[in-house]
This record gives sequence, C-alpha cells and structure tokens, in this order.
Amino acid sequence: MVAVIHSSSSLRNILNYNEQKVKQGLATCLEAAVYPKDVADLNFYQKLSRLEKLTELNQQTKVNSVHISLNFDPSEQLSEERIKEIAAVYMDKIGFAGQPYLLYRHTDAGHPHIHLVTTNIKPDGKRIELHNLGRNQSEKARKEIEIAFGLVKAEESSQRGAYRLKPVDSRKVVYGRVESKRAMGNVITTVLKNYKYGSLAELNAVLQLYNVTADRGSEDSRIFRHQGLVYRILDGQGNRVGVPVKASDFNFKPTLKYLAEKFVANATGRDQYKARLRNTIDLALLGGDVLLTGLIGKLQKAGIDIVLRQNAEGVIYGLTYVDHRSRCVFNGSAIGKTYSAKAILERCAGRGTDERKIKNGKEEKKQVGGSDAKAQKPGYEAGKQTANAFHNGEKLPDMKGLTDALLQPEEQPETMDWELKRKRRKKKRQRIEP
Repeated sequence: MVAVIHSSSSLRNILNYNEQKVKQGLATCLEAAVYPKDVADLNFYQKLSRLEKLTELNQQTKVNSVHISLNFDPSEQLSEERIKEIAAVYMDKIGFAGQPYLLYRHTDAGHPHIHLVTTNIKPDGKRIELHNLGRNQSEKARKEIEIAFGLVKAEESSQRGAYRLKPVDSRKVVYGRVESKRAMGNVITTVLKNYKYGSLAELNAVLQLYNVTADRGSEDSRIFRHQGLVYRILDGQGNRVGVPVKASDFNFKPTLKYLAEKFVANATGRDQYKARLRNTIDLALLGGDVLLTGLIGKLQKAGIDIVLRQNAEGVIYGLTYVDHRSRCVFNGSAIGKTYSAKAILERCAGRGTDERKIKNGKEEKKQVGGSDAKAQKPGYEAGKQTANAFHNGEKLPDMKGLTDALLQPEEQPETMDWELKRKRRKKKRQRIEP
C-alpha cells in the first residue's frame, strides 16, 4: 500500500474533483464517516457543509483541507467493507480519529485506490499538525496496516511495477466509460513516445495491453488501398467496439507514414536488449515442467508481458514480448528461433527444440540413415497429445512421464564402426650412434 497526502486551503476544490469523477463514472462515494446522514442521502453541498463548519472554528489556520489517496497493488481485489475498514484504521493511526471524512473509490487507473477528503480542524477548534504527517504517522500506519490486513508491501509493489508504463496512469480504455478519442489519444501518445517497436504488429502488442489497436483494415478495404490507418477500442475479450477514429483526426497525426518513420528510427539501439530478454526467458524455463501460463506469470514479475497471437480457432501462431524495463518490443522470432511461438510451446511442453528441424513446413526427426523414427521415439505420442490438448484448451496431462522418456539416453552400438577405427602406427625409435 502506498499513501499520498496533499493539503490545501480549499475544501471545495478537493470535493469537486472527486464528485466530478463520480459523475464521469470513474469513482464511487462509499462512505461519509461521522456524518449525520447516510452517504446515499447527501448531496454535494451537504457533504461540503459538514467539513466547512469545522474549518470556521479556526479562522487562523489557512491550510485546513486534507486529501489522501491510498493505493493498493493491482493484484489486490478488495471488497467495499474491507476498504472501509482499512480507511478507518488508517485515519485513526494518523491522528484523525473522530474526524468526519468522505471515502471515494476510484476506478480510473489500473490499480485499486481510494481517496479520503477531510479537514484537520477538530470539533474543539484545535488544529491537527500536518507537518511531517506523511513521513512519520502515515508511514508507520502504512506498514502496520500492510501486516494487519495481509496487503502487498509498498517496497515489493514498487519493485514489481517499476518497469510498467507510468505516463498512461495504467488507464485501460473502456468503451462507454470515458470519452473515446481522448482516452485513446493518451494511450497512443505515451506508447509512441516511450516504446521501441519495429512493426505494426509489435506496436499493437503494447497498445492492446491498454485496450487499443491500430487497424489497417482488410486488404480489399478502402482504408488499406489508400494507405490509411484507424484506431479502435477493444473490450476485455479483445473484440473491437465502438466507432473507429482515423489517425489523421488526432492532433499528433499517428498515421501509417509517421509510423513507418518510427519503425526505421527504432531499429537502431534495440539489439542490445535482446540478450536480457533471452536470458530472462531461459531462466524462467530453467528446470523444465513450466507451462505457458507459468512462463507468462514469471516474466510478468520481471517486467515482461507476453502477447499471444491466435487464429480464429484459438491456435497460437505467434508471440510478442513487451519488455517494460527496456521499453522494447520484439516478436519471438526476432530474438531467436528458440523463442518463437512454436519453439516456446515445445519448451513449455518439455520437448527440446533442438531435437527437431523444420523442412518444407513439416517437422522431421534428426537421425542417421534417413528412416522416420518418430514412432520409435519414447514420449513422442505423449508430446503430440500434450500439444493438441493445449491448443484445444483441455487440461494438460502429467508431464513427468514425458520428461523422463525424453531424458533417456539413446541406444549406442556395442562395437565401433570399422570406418571410424584408426590403426595405431608404431613410432620408429631413432638410434643414436656412440
């Protein structure tokens, strides 16, 4: 949990900020603590009046408004009752026990967070000291609450999200919730400015993390024929929703021509980050028995997202890696054959990619003599069933038997081929005359 405290001299501005979020559908007022009425029965002026009456008791204090935000890790899904409980404990521990406050839950960011609006003037007219409140009381309260409620510690959360995209405020565009063009513009501007991508597919890998995609249309469409480009909003399942916005309609003109120039400019300086990506993937797969879902989870902890490219049947045909640390995007084959979709699926299934070779679009077993040894290879049928089960969405079978079979040594002939034998030649001894 991370706590941020702001103080000001205008209760109205603070309250208006949160109420505007409520009107936009981006926030909800959960509680009006120490108020005579329930929060559902209060209007804007009643909420404001309760706090202003306290500030009138101390005319000498100009900075009398407190605005606090409590930010939680994205993995934490807290109920309303849990949030209310945390807010009450926090206010008590920082010295605001008995003070009226308004609790807002905001949904305009990728991580759960709440806002608290209150005043530091008590009912007896005395002032609650705000000097070093964040460094002293708030920091102590934060650590105690993290332990008491089992929350992700701020230090761990900051390390986990250090490589995530910050300028977007982690906002995911949700059609119908915010103004479409403005929301898309914020995401597109930040991604184009901060990430290095070499193709439209790589660019879309980042945009899709924020429910936006750049679309050229089908090959027979008017947009495609005229080298046009539109941006669309995606829902949670990746489906296109709403009316597309032409690239030329944005002020910064992220057209196809502009992107082509960016592709060329981004080509320099990206290769140096491939080694980190390869090492991170290899380390995540070290030890075997790692399914694709497990690999995705491990890479996310290292600041890397995997974007799957699937066909209409749901079969994975491509992988794109988004490295939030280096801000570079790579298709799997761009960093090496062993990191392509096909190779990664094989490695996740427990099969070494160097056991097979690609020839004329088909896989053939490497062997001496030219005969097909697929059926004779232990574990082949099990590996084939595993791959089919993965693509069909079925539960994967136990990989232990397959792994043991693959680790068995090949049969070796008892005698060495006569062509490989070398006759030992006797070395002539040189005689030295006395």
